[in-house]
Amino acid sequence: MPTPHRVVIAVFTDVDLLDVTGPAEVFALANRVAGRHLYEVRLAAPEGGQVTTSAGVRLVPDLVFAEVGAAVDTLLVPGAVSLDEEGPVALVDPEVVAWIAATAPHARRVASVCVGAHLLAAAGLLDGHRATTHWSTTAQLASEHPRVEVDADPIFVRSGRLWTGAGISACMDLTLALVAEDHGEELALGVARQLVMYLKRQGGQSQFSVPLSRPATNRRDIDELRAHVTEHLDADLSAAALAARMCMSERHFARVFRKETGTSPAAYVEAVRVEAARRLLETTDDPLEQVASAAGLGSVETLHRAFRKQLATTPAAYRRRFRTTQTEGTNPP
Repeated sequence: MPTPHRVVIAVFTDVDLLDVTGPAEVFALANRVAGRHLYEVRLAAPEGGQVTTSAGVRLVPDLVFAEVGAAVDTLLVPGAVSLDEEGPVALVDPEVVAWIAATAPHARRVASVCVGAHLLAAAGLLDGHRATTHWSTTAQLASEHPRVEVDADPIFVRSGRLWTGAGISACMDLTLALVAEDHGEELALGVARQLVMYLKRQGGQSQFSVPLSRPATNRRDIDELRAHVTEHLDADLSAAALAARMCMSERHFARVFRKETGTSPAAYVEAVRVEAARRLLETTDDPLEQVASAAGLGSVETLHRAFRKQLATTPAAYRRRFRTTQTEGTNPP
């Protein structure tokens, strides 16, 4: 059996609990969905004993920093904040920063969660790279580290082997992207379903504006239909076809769907297809004809029309803004 991918998550006093447990759960579910031991997750702390998180929940680390060594596939760095009169302030522990600076060169990739980006920046890893963090501390990151290209908008940013994620629940999106990089989109989407995340959001999406972030409805059949739409983008998803699938008249179906989702079937399908097109534009170099076909939009003209309507931009401009590649920012940190 292949050796499991070794993930080391740094933990320290007042670390944000979800920033630790969220990624750990995603990796654990990846093992479960795949039916094999793909990931081995270890918590590492500056010293032995329990670590008290910001939530007051105590963690028991597997290792102290000195025991981690060089065998790290993914180094994951969460963050911690304090509150002052002006709002949240990211905390930077010199001992943690020194360990990150010493360990990161040996890791295959390095990722920060939420305000953990401040620790990576303090270790000198983000100089010359585009990065994000929780929206509430982006001004602090930009002010303290002017050599970092701080982008306050995306859910996560990849720059070569460095990944930075936005705040709180975005840790799940970033970790799903790591799983997708390692083992493909199908496994990542399988994990997202287990987490009851209706959408595996991509890094280019805004921390605040996600077209498909609609809650589950009060009807299981409508939720199942929404899943069907996501999984069959190239099928006939007209209102008539969807109504037939639901064994309803088209008029009654449209009324029920709008009541449950707040939008029309046609608008919902278009939003799902645009979301798929965004993902392809972010992660592939496929020509626009292929993107339009794969997303179920049919033609480049339809793709352009949908992007102008929903995003007020063109597919080409969107790709230039959000495309992530293996070569982006690959200069050693």
